[in-house]
Amino acid sequence: MRKVVTPSFGSLDQLTVVEEPDLVPAPGQVVIDVEAAGVNFVDGLIVEGRYQVKPPMPYTPGSEVAGTISAVGDGVLDRSIGERVLALPSSGGYASQVAVPSPAAVAIPDNLTAGQAAGLVQSYATMLYALTRRTTVREGEWFAVLGAGGGIGLAAVDLATALGAQVVACASTTAKLELATAVGAAATIGYEEDGIDLKSAIREATGGGADCIVDPIGGPKAESALRSLRWEGRYLVIGFAAGEIPRIPLNQVLLNSRTVIGIEWGGWVMRDPAPNRELIGELLEIVAAGRVHPTEPTARPLEDAAAVLADLQSRNLTGKAVLTP
Repeated sequence: MRKVVTPSFGSLDQLTVVEEPDLVPAPGQVVIDVEAAGVNFVDGLIVEGRYQVKPPMPYTPGSEVAGTISAVGDGVLDRSIGERVLALPSSGGYASQVAVPSPAAVAIPDNLTAGQAAGLVQSYATMLYALTRRTTVREGEWFAVLGAGGGIGLAAVDLATALGAQVVACASTTAKLELATAVGAAATIGYEEDGIDLKSAIREATGGGADCIVDPIGGPKAESALRSLRWEGRYLVIGFAAGEIPRIPLNQVLLNSRTVIGIEWGGWVMRDPAPNRELIGELLEIVAAGRVHPTEPTARPLEDAAAVLADLQSRNLTGKAVLTP
């Protein structure tokens, strides 16, 4: 098998591809021949030692894979060789094989490619958790999504639309806005264009102000987005891909009875995994029914892991990316 490894915390350039013997499943495990491994923002933070979790070294990133079961361990009755599955290993996904407990391997809906499946769960589960467990979507509400051309942003546009909202997608490039429109955005704002005032643009696009902001990027646009909310609007804090944790004036929350809501899906999963299994089941039902439309990700070889993570950190990546062994 082949896998990406970093010997220590540090530069992404330390990531290299190594060869190791093929995996043999332990009792209760299955081995998945990986066809696509999802690349997520947090992967780069972990490699660089900038994440709150510090795994032991050497380390192989990756917590989202899709592929085909190639071997089953003793006692496995719920999975069989040849099944198309996705899985969320705690690490080790940037590889040609992973071994996981058999209940962790979930059948892929027939209408998804391996690439779509590998890029699905982290982004879409985060947003399904946000929109059904941390807040609710009322028919016809206006949602403004920042970073709408990235993985989380596209999932937010897609799911909010499926749940009955109208979405204004906000992103930095025409290509990203076109991708957001393809998954359901009703309006778009190119917030890097000359002369664009984000608060005014959102208010104009939504007819007076957004009911909810979805913000996975943070940074200097956060305050303008907060100020664009209507009375009793909600602000969903999902991440800080822009690299800066914003400082916001809390009077803007007070004066318009706004609500700021933190979205930490991963923390919820660790604290209470059983409800997450229900959520994943709901997500796959929505996908199988064709109610959402995950985009086909950009596919790159394992050798490009460092470059893909760098593109993700610099927000030069449109949509999702996967690594193919």
